[in-house]
Amino acid sequence: MIIGVPREVKSHEYRVSMLPVGVDLLVHTGHTVLIEHNAGAGSGYTDDQYVAAGAQIVDDHADVFAKADMIVKVKEPAPQEYALLRDGQIVFTYFHFAASKECTDACLNAGITALAYETLTDEHGRLPLLTPMSEVAGRMSVQEGAKYLEKPMMGRGILLGGVTGVEPGNVLILGAGVVGTNAARMAAGLGANVVIMDIDLDRLRHIDAVMPPNVHTAYSEPHAIREHATNADLVIGAVLIPGGRCPVLVGEPMLKDMKNGAVIVDVGVDQGGCVETSRPTTHEEPTYVVDGVVHYCVSNMPGAVGRTSTQALCHATQPYVIKLASGNVDALCENDPAFTAALNMKAGTITNDAVAAAFE
Repeated sequence: MIIGVPREVKSHEYRVSMLPVGVDLLVHTGHTVLIEHNAGAGSGYTDDQYVAAGAQIVDDHADVFAKADMIVKVKEPAPQEYALLRDGQIVFTYFHFAASKECTDACLNAGITALAYETLTDEHGRLPLLTPMSEVAGRMSVQEGAKYLEKPMMGRGILLGGVTGVEPGNVLILGAGVVGTNAARMAAGLGANVVIMDIDLDRLRHIDAVMPPNVHTAYSEPHAIREHATNADLVIGAVLIPGGRCPVLVGEPMLKDMKNGAVIVDVGVDQGGCVETSRPTTHEEPTYVVDGVVHYCVSNMPGAVGRTSTQALCHATQPYVIKLASGNVDALCENDPAFTAALNMKAGTITNDAVAAAFE
């Protein structure tokens, strides 16, 4: 099989979808790997390293798509890439279809076989390809939130950890999954007062048992969300419905009751976000203000720490890339539930229930 790795074109996206070691593993099993010129530069991997591993360097972005049987990416196809997709081509990447009807329609019309990192599940029902980026995003959410609480960034001028004689900031985390727990650890480490909310009581019991004493749990229901949101300096949206759109937990009217200069970091914005006023932003222009509340809604947060994110992502995806390159997708889906869950679209038909439900 010919596997193509294009350079990511999303604004300030520095990740690459394959490490040189991944190229080596594929080439030594008889496959051809095409790497676009400088695809790995943002993560610190040179063309020479890929060539040494056995890759062929391709200068033109469109040529990678034209020559490859399978495209391995990090982010969903961008509008300028829609015309490059072709019928029957396998594309393995983060798609987040539920957040973009435009991308969904374009991929349906192209007739690609779309396998999504974010819906692939393992034998325990976990999301092994979403987890590493959720870890990165969860930790970054506190890092970015702390920065945008600074007054020059239009925040309240709050130091999350406080100092002697001054109370620390209050952090509300909506969702106790991988993003939420990583955010809680980071915020707790800075010394903030942390409340993490979820509807899974068993998950909250676990968090109570393992988190430091400045992390508190609360059941997620509308009245409690409003109470904690109005008291928060930083709200982190960490809600996930695999493949589907995030439920809206913070409505626009609630913002009027929040503190002026408070910050919202909506990590799930690439799935629609859990805050009604969230809309995707970029690392170039990461924030905007609604009713005095700073919104940080970058849809590719891990892209800013490209080297860490690339290594974490590729360590997780590589075994699945090798399986896809070596086998028939239909056979893989028949014999491996992971690929059945990952398959979002084939031959112009949506095959994932959550994606289908997002567009009725």
